[in-house]
Amino acid sequence: MTDTQTLIENRPPSVATLFLERVAATPDLAAYRYPVPSASGHGPDDWRTLSWSEAARRVYAMAAGLIELGVRPEERVALASATRVEWILADLGVLCCGAATTTVYPSTNAEETAYILADSGSRVLIAENAEQLAKARERRADLPELAHVVVIDEADARPEDGDPADWVLSLAELERRGAAYLEKNPECVKERVHDLRADQLATLIYTSGTTGRPKGVRLPHDCWAYMARAIQATDMLLPDDVQYLWLPLAHVFGKVLTAGQIALGHEIAVDGRVDKIVENLPVVRPTYMAAVPRVFEKVYNGVAARAREGGAAKYKIFQWAAEVAREYGKVSQENFRRTGNRSVPFALAARHKVADALVYSKIREAFGGRLRAAISGSAALAPEIGYFFSGAGINILEGYGLTETSAASFVNPGEAYRTGTVGKPLPGTEVRIAEDSEILLRGPGIMQGYHGLPEKTAEVLEPDGWFHTGDIGELSPDGYLKITDRKKDLIKTSGGKYIAPAEVETRFKAACPYVSNVLVHGANRNFCTALIAFDEPTIMAWAKEHGLEGMSYAEVAASAQATELIEGYVVRVNEGLQRWQQIRKFRLLPRDLDIEHGEITPSLKVKRPVVERTFKDLLDEMYAGTREA
Repeated sequence: MTDTQTLIENRPPSVATLFLERVAATPDLAAYRYPVPSASGHGPDDWRTLSWSEAARRVYAMAAGLIELGVRPEERVALASATRVEWILADLGVLCCGAATTTVYPSTNAEETAYILADSGSRVLIAENAEQLAKARERRADLPELAHVVVIDEADARPEDGDPADWVLSLAELERRGAAYLEKNPECVKERVHDLRADQLATLIYTSGTTGRPKGVRLPHDCWAYMARAIQATDMLLPDDVQYLWLPLAHVFGKVLTAGQIALGHEIAVDGRVDKIVENLPVVRPTYMAAVPRVFEKVYNGVAARAREGGAAKYKIFQWAAEVAREYGKVSQENFRRTGNRSVPFALAARHKVADALVYSKIREAFGGRLRAAISGSAALAPEIGYFFSGAGINILEGYGLTETSAASFVNPGEAYRTGTVGKPLPGTEVRIAEDSEILLRGPGIMQGYHGLPEKTAEVLEPDGWFHTGDIGELSPDGYLKITDRKKDLIKTSGGKYIAPAEVETRFKAACPYVSNVLVHGANRNFCTALIAFDEPTIMAWAKEHGLEGMSYAEVAASAQATELIEGYVVRVNEGLQRWQQIRKFRLLPRDLDIEHGEITPSLKVKRPVVERTFKDLLDEMYAGTREA
């Protein structure tokens, strides 16, 4: 048996067990860094550190506090908060008291929050602030099982007339009560952890879904223990790494990163404020971070926009450097695949050295100067963006997984990564490509099923453990997986041709730096069209340069100049597509797609049916006069 097999097969029953082991092994090492706003409210945040032993004191107090409130093993405790250190500590507190965490995005509206709380049967809600408390209070009549709301921000933990006694308390109060309970019952938390079973429910994550009501995905303790050990076995992360974590922890991608960190013991800097990413990177100086493709697209577009603002000469240098980076990335990866060496021809190496001094070094510095690797997941990364960063010295390792597979089923293997693929399966995960090219997965990371929905579970989970992902893909002879599209998203035109819209959309976003979201439409139509939304900062900067200063976003999008701009990119992208894939018509949207209108999920995936309903008039307009209109 190999060391990897030993590591995975001898895994403990839970991440709670791993946490206790981690605290015992490295009590004084840094576990978490987190920002505290400066006392004046101005200037940079003050970053503080929690050691593993300090984190454990808070986790044990929260776990004991939940026990004191009467929470029993496998009962659900919901967590509605943005990404912050208290989210991680509270989640560990829930797991260490034997209960299961129900994750709720803080952007979820009151109606859907109430649905999740009711469907999960959550007994306690840990709410970030007054806004999250208000959602539960508004729907309290529909939540008879919800016995307590614990508010993280102490100033917002205010009971109101009509609240049941002890219904609202602060997280600090929960910890105080837990500490007092521990004094009388010092072994209560360790006993709960000791009694955990691998098949016991640990987490209910409700899929934000692109259609219909969210489904609760049941992930037992063994899923997270397996993920922690599998991540450890890949050797992607090191004990002295510093990870910057801003992803939503209600999403499985963010959650799995916390499991891997506990196994390895490295430090995490936690701050979910997306508007602080650029400011935080030089402060945190991470060696490792994870993100979704939209972040890398925005970084690339931002660098391009700044170069344009610097004048024609500076922009020309950037364009040249971008082409050199892409060529360097492709050639070095191909040489590594063939020979195990990333060497490139002398002439390309010389051009790359000049471009590095002029452009790439500044990009690396913007990421903090120490970034060894970045993981990209949740959606496809445009290969042209991936090759650019590869050539610029920032290795983006694409990965793949679903909520139903505990997030990390595939990941690119370190230096052997291949842009355009999601890498190889994690140790212990099996993959099979079905006759219709659907990706099937089996292994310890697969969910138990959908909560209370046995029929839905049977649709995707076979009795022998194979899970139908709903994604279409292909495997290389040496085991690298390439995702081509979602099975349900494939478009069949009225001419009988199948089109993967994500492929066309990804190409367009890679070609056009002004675009935020693109939706290609064409099911049962005789040609493809596109709805296109701009990236607001980028297009408004362009508008200022082209005599449209003072106009609103919607006015810029409606202008002839903007249409002409995008027309040029459509023509360019179409040149690389088959005739039936080409975008024949497009419309520019008066605003970007957003979570508030229900058009994208909190993990930034486009909800196609919602967008097509919202902008039906624009789609109909493009097909007016055709046979299908």
